[in-house]
Amino acid sequence: MGKNENKNWSLLICIALTLAALAVFYQVYRFEFIDLDDPDYVSNNPNVQQGITLKAIKWAFTAGYASNWHPLTWLSHMLDWQLFGNNAGGHHITNLIFHIANTLLLFLVLKQMTKTLWQSAFVAALFALHPLHVESIAWVSERKDVLSTFFWILTMWAYLRYVKQPKIIAYLLVVVFFALGLMSKPMLVTLPFVLLLLDYWPLNRLGKKHSLLYLLIEKIPLFAMALAASAATFIIQKETGTMRITKDYGFLVRIANASISYLQYIIKMICPVRLSYFYLHPGQNVSFVYAAISAVLLLAITVLVLRFAKKRQYLVTGWLWYLGTLVPVIGIVQVGIQAMADRYSYIPLIGLFIIIAWGLPELLAKLPYRRAVLGTSALIVLSVLAVLAHLQTQYWKDSEILYQHALKVTDNNWKVHMDIAQALLRQKRFEEAIYHGSESVRIKPDCADAVNVLGVVLYYAGRTDQAIAQFNRALQIDPQSRDARKNLDIVLATEQKPRDENTKK
Repeated sequence: MGKNENKNWSLLICIALTLAALAVFYQVYRFEFIDLDDPDYVSNNPNVQQGITLKAIKWAFTAGYASNWHPLTWLSHMLDWQLFGNNAGGHHITNLIFHIANTLLLFLVLKQMTKTLWQSAFVAALFALHPLHVESIAWVSERKDVLSTFFWILTMWAYLRYVKQPKIIAYLLVVVFFALGLMSKPMLVTLPFVLLLLDYWPLNRLGKKHSLLYLLIEKIPLFAMALAASAATFIIQKETGTMRITKDYGFLVRIANASISYLQYIIKMICPVRLSYFYLHPGQNVSFVYAAISAVLLLAITVLVLRFAKKRQYLVTGWLWYLGTLVPVIGIVQVGIQAMADRYSYIPLIGLFIIIAWGLPELLAKLPYRRAVLGTSALIVLSVLAVLAHLQTQYWKDSEILYQHALKVTDNNWKVHMDIAQALLRQKRFEEAIYHGSESVRIKPDCADAVNVLGVVLYYAGRTDQAIAQFNRALQIDPQSRDARKNLDIVLATEQKPRDENTKK
């Protein structure tokens, strides 16, 4: 293929990728803010609603708000508010623009690194249209996903420039893009590790041109930045209480859930149905048998990948990309109460997409009419993914649709019932809110948060005595529950009732 022909095909592929992403996700411009995180991030955040001001910029760089330090993400939300105000559609469109930009950058950078057009295009198409990525696009609060990935891929591009012309200026550009990515989402701490993988394949720097020690030393500034970002995130999340769950689940439970989650992401990549915004952590009910089976399968795949490492280097890069980039969110250090989350796969799945894009043509090398078969199969797969992604996106139109869908595709999900109860309370649909609050407590009677929410619902429904009983019960379950303590104090002061002796400070 000639140089000009290659450019023409690249342009056509970029147009096709853009149109495909727009066809699937254009609907988000009609969507609302949802109750999950959007109030904290945008719709009820007075700091963000200042727009871009010196005071707001200072807050963005100094606050550990929402359990994260990501000033660039805050600045992007501030700019959106300045442009669109409370018109949620504008905020959604910004997410979509970043997703399309990430898709095109991924295609162009992979093409430059591998000198391969169609495999790179297929990886980008899978990235653009996979239903697991809907959450990162259709949820305004996940701006940090699409924004950080934008700088992740720009860092890869800058690194490729540095490899071609190893100069200080080129390396500084790598550092700058990586810093901007870390300021968007700390999950980018694994990027230096991925650059090492790219040194192995497709850049072929390891062994032929440089030793592993040289390549490690070369990336010391990047690893230092990643370490600093990890430490800052750990401190902030520990101080805000989001790591409290680590005390509740032992190390073996967390390892078991991590093993299962690694396999579950692969299963959901292959069969992306029954997707939910929230998957409950099984806690002490985790299946150690399933975890052991998952661990054996993962180990077997790793052994096979390493066995074919010399002849099929893309297997090593793709598989270790997947395993490595999930480490910060796989739950070994547990943050929150989720077992896994679709949004966590936004970057990691690229590794598996690389294996598919390069592996299938090689596997079918002797198949008659191979190109026609591969091309047709690719179009069918991408069409199915596009339809599924379009349908999955519809569930993010508003909070109630999202919650009801989650109830249908998950079992005994007390967290979803709790979220629905709070949403219905805001709509003053008290009886429905009480039902879902009660269901949450029925499923998880030892959860102080669920009991506290039921208390709030009961209070606003006019059942004050029942509400007080729930707040007292929440404090008996967790004497450190700030929300239950505050709510009880407010209700008792308002109603001028005495405090239960068992729940006094």
